[in-house]
Amino acid sequence: MFSRYLLAGCVLCLAALPALSDEKVFRAGAAKCDVTPWLGLSLSGHMEDRIANDVHDALYARCLALDNGQERLAIVLVDNCMIPREVFGQAKLLVKKRDSLPLDHMLMAATHTHSGPCTTGIFQSNPNARYNAFLVRRIADSISCALRNLEPAHIAWGAGSVPDQVFNRRWKMKPGSIAPDPFGGTTDVVKMNPPRASADLVEPAGPTDPELPVLAVQALDGRPIAVLANYGLHYVGANGAEISADYFGMFAAELEARLGLADARPPFVAMLSNGTSGDVNNINFREVGTPQGPYQQTRFVAHRVAEEALRVYQELEYHDWVELGAAQQELELGVRLPTAEEVKRAKETIAKAVGPVMKTIEEIYARETFLLSKYPPKKKLLVQALRIGDVGIAAMPCEVFAEFGLELKQKSAFPRTITIELANGYNGYLPTAQQHEWGGYETWRARSSYLEPQAGHIMVSKLLELFAQLK
Repeated sequence: MFSRYLLAGCVLCLAALPALSDEKVFRAGAAKCDVTPWLGLSLSGHMEDRIANDVHDALYARCLALDNGQERLAIVLVDNCMIPREVFGQAKLLVKKRDSLPLDHMLMAATHTHSGPCTTGIFQSNPNARYNAFLVRRIADSISCALRNLEPAHIAWGAGSVPDQVFNRRWKMKPGSIAPDPFGGTTDVVKMNPPRASADLVEPAGPTDPELPVLAVQALDGRPIAVLANYGLHYVGANGAEISADYFGMFAAELEARLGLADARPPFVAMLSNGTSGDVNNINFREVGTPQGPYQQTRFVAHRVAEEALRVYQELEYHDWVELGAAQQELELGVRLPTAEEVKRAKETIAKAVGPVMKTIEEIYARETFLLSKYPPKKKLLVQALRIGDVGIAAMPCEVFAEFGLELKQKSAFPRTITIELANGYNGYLPTAQQHEWGGYETWRARSSYLEPQAGHIMVSKLLELFAQLK
């Protein structure tokens, strides 16, 4: 079964790359490259390592390329939990050398499947250097193939809403109902993923963003080329040891099937990017849960989101030509480093553990404290903005809280705004300053959450400036 997922190359490498010109001719191209790993690699997304023992469905790097005769853009979504800046950066350099595409005109993001190979050290999962090198080339290949498939096209955008599948996972709880944090502190007033239907629930600690933006391109004869959708939902998966693209991959397959394009040649590429969902999941904590089979909820959510995307898609009005633009800024933000005393205490906890696997939450975070102590006091990261007609796309390298996405949409210079998280790198969770004060898992200092409390506010301010420049 596994061998059929290891494709020899990228889908859709067909035509020669057209030269740029000043003509007002709009082109679009799409492609996808298989990035499914071999078995035996670590899977990201959990505090204890999981080793891949089967392949449920293939992983892809899916790319949409746009060209208006003056500018070219490429957007790549990779079926992975989180991808470091180094991997994305190497892929961009390959494309720049091979296809002369400017570095800041490429947006690369992970979808956040929790069933993909680890590409950056997180909790007790570690990356495989061979796979990372393979991923670099496959991501670059997806762009090169999409650029070589550019053809005259129309473009459209719109938005729907799926409010019934997003819930804030951080809850304010009654006093005394929250256990101490991994460092022994008792100041948390918010708990991530509390017991369902608990009498201790007070209220969600933040909002959700139910909007489902949809961007579509089609050939001049009406043949669909690609659909890029965006939804602020953390992930929905099976949490086993199988490799899977989770609901992001199932959304793509479902949309292809509903459009009758599952076996289309050239292939149609459906893509689902992750919005600002660092504090959002698919669990209604007010209700008691019901047992479900493997992937049952994954399929349900994928089908529900694909259904709404299709409704929006069928009502779109297309444009013959649109403005394209890109801008990015490197920021240097503070790191919440542990004190010398905290590192000393962490080393003592690790020494007492029955290793090498850390079992308790205290042991796991002691290990994170020690590893984080090696970080520099400042971290450099990228924020990026794209313009596609009247659509602005904001890209951030974090698991971003929904409040930031809603603020960007409210204050954006563009009528339609899309937010894509885990883009161009990985720098942990991005809570608001207020959420940092309330505490909870997403704020606990670790390699999964280490930026200064003002980091998100700084990023949003810069992105709004970049939007204004592009507009």
